[in-house]
Amino acid sequence: MRKLSDNELNEVEGGEAITITAIMAVLAVALVAVICYRLFMSSKGGATLPGGFKFTWD
Repeated sequence: MRKLSDNELNEVEGGEAITITAIMAVLAVALVAVICYRLFMSSKGGATLPGGFKFTWD
């Protein structure tokens, strides 16, 4: 390892963290959309949420 010069420091660009965050947010929204679609389009089913809440439909 070595220290970077002033010119090298000026060329360093960030932005990777916000890109990864945006990709993860899009994937999370897509996953929730698929789960909601599967739940609401099924004729029978159920869901258990944290806290002991249970929902069933026939």
